[in-house]
Amino acid sequence: MFAIIAMHCQRFVFVFPFLAALAGYLHWHHLSRLFENDRHFSHLSGLEKEMAFRTEMGLYYSYFKTIIEAPTFLNGLYLVMNDQLTEYPLIINTLKRFNLYPEVVLASWYRIYISIMDFLGLPTKMCWSINRGEGMSAVDGCEGMGDPAYFYVTFVFLLNGLMMSVFFLYGTYLSGSRLGGMVTVLCFFFNHGESTRVMWTPPLRESFSYPFLVLQMLLLTHILRTRNPSKKAMWALGISTLFFMLPWQFAQFVLLTQVKVELFLLYFLTQAHISSLIKSKFTSYKDFDTMMYTCAAEFDFMEMETPLRYMKTLLLPVNMLVVAVIAGLVRLNLCMLVYHSLQLVAFAVLAMLIMRLKLFLTPHMCIMASLMCSKQLFAWIGEKFKLHMMVFAVLAVMAVQGLANLQAQWGIMGEFSNLPQEQLLEWIKDNTRPNAVFAGAMPTMASVKLSTGRPIVNHPHYEDAGLRARTKLVYAMYSRKPADVVRRNLMQLEVDYFVLEDSWCTRRSRPGCSMPEIWDVEDPQNAGKVPLCTLMSRDSRPHFATVFQNNVYKVLKVPRAAKELR
Repeated sequence: MFAIIAMHCQRFVFVFPFLAALAGYLHWHHLSRLFENDRHFSHLSGLEKEMAFRTEMGLYYSYFKTIIEAPTFLNGLYLVMNDQLTEYPLIINTLKRFNLYPEVVLASWYRIYISIMDFLGLPTKMCWSINRGEGMSAVDGCEGMGDPAYFYVTFVFLLNGLMMSVFFLYGTYLSGSRLGGMVTVLCFFFNHGESTRVMWTPPLRESFSYPFLVLQMLLLTHILRTRNPSKKAMWALGISTLFFMLPWQFAQFVLLTQVKVELFLLYFLTQAHISSLIKSKFTSYKDFDTMMYTCAAEFDFMEMETPLRYMKTLLLPVNMLVVAVIAGLVRLNLCMLVYHSLQLVAFAVLAMLIMRLKLFLTPHMCIMASLMCSKQLFAWIGEKFKLHMMVFAVLAVMAVQGLANLQAQWGIMGEFSNLPQEQLLEWIKDNTRPNAVFAGAMPTMASVKLSTGRPIVNHPHYEDAGLRARTKLVYAMYSRKPADVVRRNLMQLEVDYFVLEDSWCTRRSRPGCSMPEIWDVEDPQNAGKVPLCTLMSRDSRPHFATVFQNNVYKVLKVPRAAKELR
């Protein structure tokens, strides 16, 4: 695919590979360093590494684990396509539901790698015993490609390192200047915290999908610039689009912005919970599902600090200048640049509505920034030397805040530890039947499934209507409903144990956003009563029996006799 672009850049043929590879290597190294610094990942036990993959991340990684631990690859593939653990007692095709194609590919590579290394008699990892301090048992930590979690995140970071190489090519091709490619890469690094979250959340779908969108948009740029694009270019566009869509259920929304913004909005207003989410942002409409989204910061409107951060690195002023120049020269044959400007506007609208979507906006702003190196747009500045001096001056000002942002990222030092959850998971493995069914907060359920292999009835993949209905039944524990109503909900779902967390009862991201307050919108007849979760934290009898408790988690057993009376 890169050959298509390289044909139009023959004069740079010897420089391109080095600069592109350097950009990719630097980004891979940057991501790996941030991830390791944040978690001290290489020195975690296998269980701690799994716990570090919180919420959806743990859910996705669990299927990679299923395939590599199965007797054969095909047996593992069958298990994820006929899964009864994720939404017990339903049997669902999780490969299709959760877009698990990256996990299938990585699991096959892992099995092949281990087989080859075992055949050659070569070691695949280095392990050591780690003393975790007083009151905690020593654990084994492993580093190397033979460690499943290490193998998994390494390939995620390699893919996103390669993405930076594509960004360099993209900026160079769009601006017609190698300096434009450098501008794109530097802008991405200077605004790294606004551009990606892969260093904190490697298993999320966007980590696998977004690099292929960058490639797809580069190929689309080539097609728009070429009068008679070749069949190879069209095939390459189709393949990159497919690779973008396969790992991520939201990819279709992004692609619709390339067709027409109005069509995108029309599509949004038809997958129902999305239309309700948009409606809730502009009206007083509220319901349980929309508040589960809007009470999370990443689904709120873009915070005011984000455009201020764009201003400090000059990313926003440069983009405004570029778009203004394109608008002033629209009478020329600038179809391709008009497209990129409209795409920028579409991403900006989405990012303002849903803060999480700034991860599309910021990288595209970095691409647009490359155009300040375009002789076509800025010929009025004068000769090439003057243009380059202007660009270097802008980069120098960008670097003041940009380097401060990078130093802030490099200064993040941590070491993952979650002893209460570790105690919970170890208790579950040691004291419950392998087929015992669990319910509770969505992030915790992902960890229960991943690390204990126990069936769960709800999980963090909240986009499915059936799953939202199940989660609503489970989360009635955090409402003000009577205990017998909630018990019947859990019996209906065939739950054996409920994992109660006080933090879910009391946590409040902002006024009106604690779980009991969210339920008050849905269940006004019980408003004003003491939340059930508060009552259960004091004494779970007579409706449930407390079988495990630490300072974070309390496991309630659903009376077995009551279930058998059905």
